[in-house]
Amino acid sequence: MARTASLSGFPEWLPEERLVELHVLDTLRRVFELHGFSSIETRAVETVGQLLRKGEIDKEVYGLSRLQEDEEESRAAKGEHHSLALHFDLTVPFARYVVENAGYLSFPFRRYQIQKVWRGERPQEGRAREFTQADIDIVGDGELPFRYDVEIALVIAEALSALPIPDFRLRINNRKLAEGFYRGIGLTDTAGVLRSIDKLEKIGPAKVAELLKTELGASEDQAQAALGLAGIRTEDTSFVEKVRALGVKDELLEEGLNELEQVIAAAAERAPGKVVADLSIARGLDYYTGTVVETVLVGHEQLGSICSGGRYDALASKGNRKFPGVGLSIGVTRLVSRILSQELAQASRSVPTAVLVALTNDDSWGAAQDVAAQLRSRGISTEVAAKADKFGKQIKFADRRGIPFVWFTDDDGRHQVKDIRSGEQADADPATWTPSDEDLHVRILKA
Repeated sequence: MARTASLSGFPEWLPEERLVELHVLDTLRRVFELHGFSSIETRAVETVGQLLRKGEIDKEVYGLSRLQEDEEESRAAKGEHHSLALHFDLTVPFARYVVENAGYLSFPFRRYQIQKVWRGERPQEGRAREFTQADIDIVGDGELPFRYDVEIALVIAEALSALPIPDFRLRINNRKLAEGFYRGIGLTDTAGVLRSIDKLEKIGPAKVAELLKTELGASEDQAQAALGLAGIRTEDTSFVEKVRALGVKDELLEEGLNELEQVIAAAAERAPGKVVADLSIARGLDYYTGTVVETVLVGHEQLGSICSGGRYDALASKGNRKFPGVGLSIGVTRLVSRILSQELAQASRSVPTAVLVALTNDDSWGAAQDVAAQLRSRGISTEVAAKADKFGKQIKFADRRGIPFVWFTDDDGRHQVKDIRSGEQADADPATWTPSDEDLHVRILKA
């Protein structure tokens, strides 16, 4: 289990824990690239104005300043110029990146991005102030076919299926469906209704109904109708008839129903059991315009969403040129913290090293380095002992480090390798010897 961070909200992993995180990152990277997504990295810092353009997250943003500000920075801090802050997600910086580099990108542009982000939330399991996200997005120039909404969901289902985590569900809704429904029952502040519905799991239906009535002027019937829609959840396309049975008519509602039906139908065929239509999903940020997704681990729902996102048609623009997109973000640190705290998986050893080359005497260090170089040239992670202690002490050092093999070379130049787990020792040639596939690299073992 991960140790407690000395600075709350800023986790640091031990080496064996970091190996689990690297496995998660490498797996995501491999799946994303298999689907043709290119890697980018954006700067950690954005202007405050850029970060706060969409959504109500100003209390979560970490501002940036030097301990000794010059006059220009002092004015910026007072709002006279563009003050700076650390990014709280990767979507807003990505939108800025697309606009600034549109002339150099080929559209639709498929990108993945794995970086640290910072958010001033109250620390608890699953919520850190500094954490890693892994995002994939597809952005178009002028238009983006809806089929990409379907593809993004399938890519994420494949990526999550490859990780050492419990079963999961992508809970999917459509903002057009929800907004059209609210409009159809006479609630015109659809963004406000969405923000209230987004609090459903935190505060419950009774308090959400009260919010709708007191803050948005909804009648009792309107509040109950909105909650009725949010209560619909199906693993197939039967949600369509359930929505229509509520008797609300609206053109935008029909468009959203059609889009969500396409996503769920494709997922039911290609990722069966991994996706559900859940009409309570709203997503609090204002820039989402269509498909919205949240993902939970089955049996670990209290952890919250481990992957979320959706369609945004108006987040990025340059004059009259629009760059609509769809994307999802995986909370890597949230996932890894749960894997470690619940011991869902662990590294097969605590270090990458497979072999420790022992020293017979201090003069043998050069020869030991030659052996190590031969092993490394064939991809075998190797260390050389620092001192010519007794062999038993060098073996104990390897065992304490988690290194499975110790290499010995006698005065006659004969080589032997010892598996310190079984005690077996045999002749070996540094030019040809290779450990088993299981021992060559660190493996991540599911519990």
